[in-house]
Amino acid sequence: MERTIGTMRREFLDQTLFWSEADLPRKLAQYKTYYKEFRGHLSLDGKTPLLLVEKTCVPKQPIRNYSWISHCNDLFNTPMAC
Repeated sequence: MERTIGTMRREFLDQTLFWSEADLPRKLAQYKTYYKEFRGHLSLDGKTPLLLVEKTCVPKQPIRNYSWISHCNDLFNTPMAC
């Protein structure tokens, strides 16, 4: 749990401004989606928690067939196969 909190602080909270009390839960929900569905985890051999739960395999794509997907209001970008 301490690692998750530290990661959240370093990657997100230290770099994001919150404008109101209502803004914080909305932005945290965006980060949660990014963290579970798109961010690879070293302890999971680069897989995302969602892929591990679903036990699905993402097919390999040639490097020329990708686009960037924005997360957390452009704080993070991940490649997505086209």
